[in-house]
Amino acid sequence: MSDLLRRLRGRGWRMTSQRRVVAEVLDGDHVHLTADEVHARAADRLPEISRATVYNTLGELVSLGEVIEVSTAGRAKRYDPNAHHPHHHLVCSTCGTIRDVHPTGDPLGELPTAERFGFTVSEAEITYRGLCPSCA
Repeated sequence: MSDLLRRLRGRGWRMTSQRRVVAEVLDGDHVHLTADEVHARAADRLPEISRATVYNTLGELVSLGEVIEVSTAGRAKRYDPNAHHPHHHLVCSTCGTIRDVHPTGDPLGELPTAERFGFTVSEAEITYRGLCPSCA
């Protein structure tokens, strides 16, 4: 059973066949699919699944904190199931490929107190942009 499915079952999330197939499609370390890609892959496994069901399920998973919604400038939102493992994203500026990266160090520790403007910072989202090997 996938990590995402295990977490959802542990939360007592009602596991319909449609929800299960969406969770199965999202499973993987470097999966950053758009909602349309999730729907296409889910429909391969469960042809009767609707686009609305996929969108609603993705919204629920984001609300639960089990999936991260990743926005990249001018592109469709992508969904990252790696929500419980701290990481940043590396994004290709040309093709939009997204990879999880795990740099060392604490990004909050790198923000000087004077630059926090009184904020109590609880998390940091860092996106590195550049060209993937295929686009370079």
